[in-house]
Amino acid sequence: MTMLEGKVALVTGAGRGLGWGVAKALGLAGAKVCATDVNETEMEASFKGIESDGAQLLNLRLDVADPEMFNNVVQKVAGEWGKLDLLIHTAAVMPLISLEETSPEAWWGEINIHIGGLFNGTKAVWNIMKAQDGGHIMAVASGASFRGFTKEVAYCVGKHGQEGFAKALALEATPHNIAINTMSPGKRIKPTGVTIAAAERMPEEVTSSWADPAELGKAFVWLAGQPPSSFTGLSFDAGRVVDTIAAEGWDFGFAPEKVTSNPEEMKSRLEWQALQVGGP
Repeated sequence: MTMLEGKVALVTGAGRGLGWGVAKALGLAGAKVCATDVNETEMEASFKGIESDGAQLLNLRLDVADPEMFNNVVQKVAGEWGKLDLLIHTAAVMPLISLEETSPEAWWGEINIHIGGLFNGTKAVWNIMKAQDGGHIMAVASGASFRGFTKEVAYCVGKHGQEGFAKALALEATPHNIAINTMSPGKRIKPTGVTIAAAERMPEEVTSSWADPAELGKAFVWLAGQPPSSFTGLSFDAGRVVDTIAAEGWDFGFAPEKVTSNPEEMKSRLEWQALQVGGP
């Protein structure tokens, strides 16, 4: 599978879980991948598996909450490979604490990763993508992007915020041929807070229920393979996309029911976008 051959991608939070799976899937699809994480120990262990597939890989430490560091990483990628076609922001934290237990430092720590990281990354790649006439920006959604959960106040705000960011920026980005979307796992995956070492110690009856993150990564490959003008400001479900690919192939005919578990919400976004573009 070489549908992304010649493309350059940057993935945040790629040291474990879904981020690692996305980076692996992109590499298998032929993309040159800069895989980043704030945890250098997990980076070293995780990225060996990606490199063993023969992917062209650049490993860089990145704290997504630091705009200067994010900009430096983007410049290194562009300097190394001459462009940057795809930014996927998977970095996340989910401490599961009540509002009463949440300090201002903890609150802003989460917000600065989820929303701040997406903002910092977008700002860092924006001029590059404009100059090369297009690109894709993606963030990872979840049930917390649309619903509320106990002890996830900051996490839900961060995920809701990413949806708002994508909806609004899609309207500004369209003239530059830049697509911005979100993609939820759509299937049960390893919880965000579980480290690689912790997962290895867990019983198989628990871990066997988790979807393969590299398999879900195929959904990101599919979306990255579409022209940026095709889909923007939308929220996809990776599980639904990979099931559709398995049933119909990579070039399946698009319908909201094939790519999200909430097709009515997607249709509503598409209708709103049409009104904005066609309005006064």
